[in-house]
Amino acid sequence: MQHHHRAAETDAASRPFEAELGRRLVPNENVLATLQVDLSDALQFTSNLLALTSARLLACTQGGEWREWALAPGIGLRLLDHGGVGTLELHDDRNRLALWHFTLAINPAAQRLVRQFELRIVQIAHGGLVPHAAVEADALCPVCHSELSPDTEECPVCARAQPPQPSTWVLLRLWRFARPYRKQLATGFGLTLASTAATLVPPYLTIPLMDDILIPFQNGKQIEPGLVLLYLGGLLASALLAWGLGWARTYILALVSERIGADLRTTTYEHLLRLSLDYFGGKRTGDLMSRIGAETDRINVFLSLHALDFVTDVLMILMTAAILFSISPWLALVTLVPLPFIGWMIHTVRDRLRTGFEKIDRVWSEVTNVLADTIPGIRVVKAFAQEKREARRFYDANQHNLQVNDKLNKTWALFTPTVSLLTEIGLLVVWGFGIWLVSKSQITVGVLTAFIAYIGRFYGRLDSMSRIVSVTQKAAAGAKRIFDILDHVSNVPEPAHPVHMERVQGAIALRGVGFRYGSRAVIKGLDLEIRPGEMIGLVGHSGSGKSTLVNLICRFYDVTEGVIALDGTDIRRFAVADYRRHIGLVLQEPFLFFGTIAENIAYGKPDATRGEIIVAARAAHAHEFILRLPHGYDSLVGERGQGLSGGERQRISIARALLIDPRILILDEATSAVDTETEKEIQRALDNLVQGRTTIAIAHRLSTLRKADRLVVMDRGEIVEVGPHDTLMERQGAYWRLYEAQARRAEEDAQAAGVLPEALSHSAHPAGQS
Repeated sequence: MQHHHRAAETDAASRPFEAELGRRLVPNENVLATLQVDLSDALQFTSNLLALTSARLLACTQGGEWREWALAPGIGLRLLDHGGVGTLELHDDRNRLALWHFTLAINPAAQRLVRQFELRIVQIAHGGLVPHAAVEADALCPVCHSELSPDTEECPVCARAQPPQPSTWVLLRLWRFARPYRKQLATGFGLTLASTAATLVPPYLTIPLMDDILIPFQNGKQIEPGLVLLYLGGLLASALLAWGLGWARTYILALVSERIGADLRTTTYEHLLRLSLDYFGGKRTGDLMSRIGAETDRINVFLSLHALDFVTDVLMILMTAAILFSISPWLALVTLVPLPFIGWMIHTVRDRLRTGFEKIDRVWSEVTNVLADTIPGIRVVKAFAQEKREARRFYDANQHNLQVNDKLNKTWALFTPTVSLLTEIGLLVVWGFGIWLVSKSQITVGVLTAFIAYIGRFYGRLDSMSRIVSVTQKAAAGAKRIFDILDHVSNVPEPAHPVHMERVQGAIALRGVGFRYGSRAVIKGLDLEIRPGEMIGLVGHSGSGKSTLVNLICRFYDVTEGVIALDGTDIRRFAVADYRRHIGLVLQEPFLFFGTIAENIAYGKPDATRGEIIVAARAAHAHEFILRLPHGYDSLVGERGQGLSGGERQRISIARALLIDPRILILDEATSAVDTETEKEIQRALDNLVQGRTTIAIAHRLSTLRKADRLVVMDRGEIVEVGPHDTLMERQGAYWRLYEAQARRAEEDAQAAGVLPEALSHSAHPAGQS
């Protein structure tokens, strides 16, 4: 309701703009796209209009002030986003012409406007005709016209609005995991067939019991004990045989289904680990955990119990129908009267269940997402006293889950009793028709009794098969979510014929490197040569592309333009795992796994000896504090290293990088999250780490890069300056401005804290420069 209310407000606000816009159009001028800009220059909510026509870009403020710019080659419209705020920047070759801000809620509309603007500029440059190469047919979604990133397989807007319905046929894809166990499955099927046949023997034996023993006895004939024992022995033998065969069948198929489920979990998890980082950027942890855990369990239960029951039901119905027709064809035909109605109901309800269970899965992921967010971040929750808020989030997600389930249960609650009612009516029809046949002496009482026994089993199996519709649709929904992962192809593919890595020297060359994240260019035309053993410092404002460049060098993402080469070979020609074994990574927030200190240090080299672990810890200046722990190197580290300080976690991560002895070292803000004293300890550890290695260091504090051979200054995805600290300070360019701004900020902070100017002067210019 709120969504419709906001939409109505937006429509109402845009009507005066549109009326005035229509009056401003000249003959033969068409409106190509409009955008309702909802933030002012001061980032306050407002309502402005941008309109792109075939000749101009027009803008109107809420106060009614209109501005316009003629479209011509050389004019551009750039889309940026940062901190939840989107920005449109109109510029020419030399100057910025205008700037507009908006919330990311209207980002898809802004992308459409930019795309239409770019296409129109291309049209104008080519005399009104768009060259084939300029039109990317897959750049916009054909349904909602939202911008699509180059590697997108489906439109994210459409995927959220209208999720695809899971088909029951997706379950057939599980045969890929069942194929290795086909012999056991064939054995299980044979046992199912035999046990089903054994369960059909007792009703058939009731015919001679009734017609040859009980009814003649009522008519005065003596009972023959031997004949009675023969029939009762047959009943007992068939029951024991059915029990034994059923036990063997259930045991074998349960073992097989457990192994299929385990293989499914393992394959999904291994495939998930091979996917590139951009896949995880768009997924919630709780959702992925739910898929690999709950969904595979649901499929496993379906395979071990319900699929087996379904096969048994089908066999029972077919075999029972054959027996019924052999006993009395007319009575068997009457038995089938409810079948068309039951089939129609199953078909109708199945479609509702299919979409319902898919929605339930997505809603249940919301519940697990709250848990996955809150439990790892429990310290932040408690620090800001947000327990009630998180409890409310969980309550809302749980209530949403309850509402979706209640809606589906209304359909299911009506379906099941209706099927039961139809089967009871069918049984009533059989009784009535059977009694009429007995009165006409066309069948005996024993035949009718056996028929009723078979009918009970027949309709019981029909009822069971109708119930399996629910679990089948649940399993299909779960299988679809699993195969959504398995069908996803990594954007960092393995080479078909990888180049074997000989001894790595560590020379890195970046030639014409460009990278786009979705529709946004993050790195543009970047060239850089890094010599073996050289230490490079990456500096620049936040958002300048430093971390993205490091991610490209680590091959967490692949470049969209240009080449990154190691020792003269394109890194895309190396096997990913072989390449990354030569890279040591020390992050701003080191991640430690639950386990011992020794296990965390040896994570990159699990077969390391205790001596090698201790040598790495000594070099990382971690040995002393580790020995102070209750169990030394065998002390358990809590989840994410909660039992250690930030500096201690960082030194363990440095020891982890030292142990694998990498030729290339990446330091991503390795000392930004610690105090000055701890920074000195970490810096001494880093001095040991960087020796003889090609090092790329990102640092917010420029003082930590005092030993870098060269500094690379980045701005908006481009390199603007390269050189040693002294040279860049003499130029008084971008680096000098960064350095001076940081020095002034340090001075202001020191004055506020009461630090003496002498101490400040020493700390503000650690590289010996003033």
